Amino acid sequence: MSYLRLEKAVMTNLQESLVREYLRTNRSGAYSSSTLVDCNTRKYHGLLVVPVPELDDENHVLLSSLDCTVIQHGAEFNLGLHKYQGNNFSPNGHKYIQEFDATTVPTTTYRVGGVILKKEVIFQHYEDRILIRYTLVDAHSATTLRFRPFLAFRSVRQFTHENATASREYSAVDNGIKTCMYAGYPDLYMQFSKKNEFIFQPDWYRGVEYPKEQERGYASNEDLYVPGYFEMPIKKGESIIFSGSTSAIKPSAMKKLFDDEVADRVPRDNFYHCLVTAAHQFHRKEKNHDRYLLAGYPWFKCRARDTFIALPGLTLAIGEVDYFEKVMMTAERDLRAFMEEKPLSGKIYEMEQPDVPLWAVWAMQQYAKEVGRDKCFEMYGKLLHKIVKYILDGKHPNLRLDDNGLLYSNGRDKAVTWMNSTANGRPVVPRSGYIVEFNALWYNALKFCASMASEKGDVKGAEMIEKLAAKVKESFVETFVNEYGYLLDYVDGTMMDWSVRPNMIFAVALDYSPLNQQQMKSVVDICTRELLTPKGLRSLSPKSGGYNPIYVGPQAQRDYAYHQGTAWPWLGGFYMEACLKLYKRSRLSFIERQLVGYEDEMDYHAIGTISELFDGNPPFHGRGAMSFAMNVAEILRTLKLMEKYSYQK
Repeated sequence: MSYLRLEKAVMTNLQESLVREYLRTNRSGAYSSSTLVDCNTRKYHGLLVVPVPELDDENHVLLSSLDCTVIQHGAEFNLGLHKYQGNNFSPNGHKYIQEFDATTVPTTTYRVGGVILKKEVIFQHYEDRILIRYTLVDAHSATTLRFRPFLAFRSVRQFTHENATASREYSAVDNGIKTCMYAGYPDLYMQFSKKNEFIFQPDWYRGVEYPKEQERGYASNEDLYVPGYFEMPIKKGESIIFSGSTSAIKPSAMKKLFDDEVADRVPRDNFYHCLVTAAHQFHRKEKNHDRYLLAGYPWFKCRARDTFIALPGLTLAIGEVDYFEKVMMTAERDLRAFMEEKPLSGKIYEMEQPDVPLWAVWAMQQYAKEVGRDKCFEMYGKLLHKIVKYILDGKHPNLRLDDNGLLYSNGRDKAVTWMNSTANGRPVVPRSGYIVEFNALWYNALKFCASMASEKGDVKGAEMIEKLAAKVKESFVETFVNEYGYLLDYVDGTMMDWSVRPNMIFAVALDYSPLNQQQMKSVVDICTRELLTPKGLRSLSPKSGGYNPIYVGPQAQRDYAYHQGTAWPWLGGFYMEACLKLYKRSRLSFIERQLVGYEDEMDYHAIGTISELFDGNPPFHGRGAMSFAMNVAEILRTLKLMEKYSYQK
C-alpha cells in the first residue's frame, strides 16, 4: 500500500479534501500549489507561480488552474473545481476522483462512467515549467479532452479583477499558444505533446473565492481570465502531456523530459523520504549560482536567522554536505558585508537581527561535527574569528557586550528575536535586554571557538576566550536561573520576564551549556510539564499570563496568538536534543513517540511536509504557512541524532 494515498471517500468529501494541500517547487523560487482536489483556497495557490524579478521581489500567479473536461458521445464531464461566492462549488469535478497517490509523482485517478483517466503532475527542476501527463487508462468509446486555462497574472499578495487593460492577444506556438495579460510579465506558453485545436473564446470567470483568505480576515475573491480552450482526441492507453511555462518547449521533447524528472524524484514511501523531499523544496538556486534556503511556503522569503537554523537539518542531516557549503558561501558573503557595513548583494533578509551571527556559529559547529574540525577550520575558521571579534569590539548596532560578559539587545520598540510578531507597530512580546537564548548561544559560541583555537595552537587566543566564557557562565546563572527551577526569558534592568517560555531549552540543548546537570534537568522537566505537545514546544505555558494557543481569525487576532501558546516543531527538535544529551539512549523510545505526532501530518494539511505552527491545545491543528523550513530541518536533525544515540552503549 502506498504511503501517501487517499481514497475516494476522503477526496470526494470536501471537508476532508479542501484542508489538504500539495506543494511542488522547482528549487529556483517557483512553485505550484493547491488543494488535493485542485480547488484553490488561498490567493497563494496556483498551477504556475513564479518570481518575476523585473517587477518586484514577489512571486506571481500566472496560470491559476487548468480545467480538464472529458467528452464522450457529446456529453461533457468537467473534472475541475472552483469555489464561488455564496459557498457555491462548480463544476464539482472532485466527485469523479477515485484516488490520489503522492508517493512518487502526485497522481489523481478519475472515473467517469467507463472512462478512467490518470493525471500526473510534476514541476521541472530549475525551470519555470509545470508538466501534467494525462493518460487514458480505459475507455469504451471515442473520447475527447478539453482543457480550459484560468489566468491571473498577478502578485501572490494581490487579486485580479475583470478589466479592460488585460491583453487578449495570443500567438500560436508548437501545439499551443503563448499569451501575456500585462506589460512587464513574461509570456505564458501553454503547449501539448499532441496536436490540438485552440478555440479562442475569451471570458472572465467572476467571483472566484478563497476561503483561507476569508478565515484570515482578508479580501477573498477575484476574477480569472480564460482565453479559450484546447481540444484533442485521446485513445485508450495514450498519454498527452501539457506544459505551462515562461519558455517554449518542443512537443517531441516533453515525454523524455517528464520521464527524466520522474526518475529524479525520491519516492515518498516513508516518513524520512517525505521530509527529504520537503527539504529539497526549500532550495533556491539563482541564475548567478547563489544558493539559498527559503524560510517556508507559500509566502516566506530567504531570512538570515531561518537560514542558519535550518541549514544543518536540511543538508547535513541527509548527507548533503555540498549544499551546506553552497548555501554558506552565499550567506557568508552577505554576513561579512553586513559586519563590514557594506551593501548586501544577495537576497537574504533580516541579516541585521542581533542573534544571526550567533546562529551562524551554531550552524558551523554542526558542520564541524559532520565533517571534522580540521575541515571546518579550513572552510570557516576566518569567519568564526571575525564573528567573535565583531561582537567583542561592539560593532553590531544592537548587540552590546556588557562588563558581566552577557550580550544586551534592545527589543522594546522593534522585535529582535524569532518571536517577532508585532501589533500597532510594536512587538507583541517585547523581549529586550539580556535575552536567554542569545546568551546561551553566546556561551556556546565562545566555548566552541576557544576549543577550535586551542586545537590549532592558538593558546593565547583560546585562554582569552575561555576566560570570557567563564564570566558569561557565572553571569548567566546569576541572571536567568530562578528559584522555581526554570530560566527567566529575558532580563532588562529591574524588568524580569517570569513567563515560562521555550527559549530556555537552548541553554540545555547546545553543546556547551552554562548550566550544571541539575539545572539542565530542571529546565527539561518544566518544558516537559508545561510546554511539550505532540507538535513541539508551546511558545508560552498555559500557566503564564496571556496564554492564547489558537492561531485563527483576522491578522491582529493571529498576531496576538503567534507566540503566546502556539506550538512549534523546530523548538521540539532542540527539546529532543536536550533529552538525548541528558538521558542518552533511555529517552529514545520517548522521542520515537514524539515523532509520531509529526508523522501524522504527512497526509494532512500540506501533504508530505510540516506546517509553520500548530495550535497549543488539542487537537493541535496546523496553521500558518503550509511548509516551514526550520520545522522540517529540526525533525530531520532529530532523526539523525536518534541514529547516533542508538549506536552508543
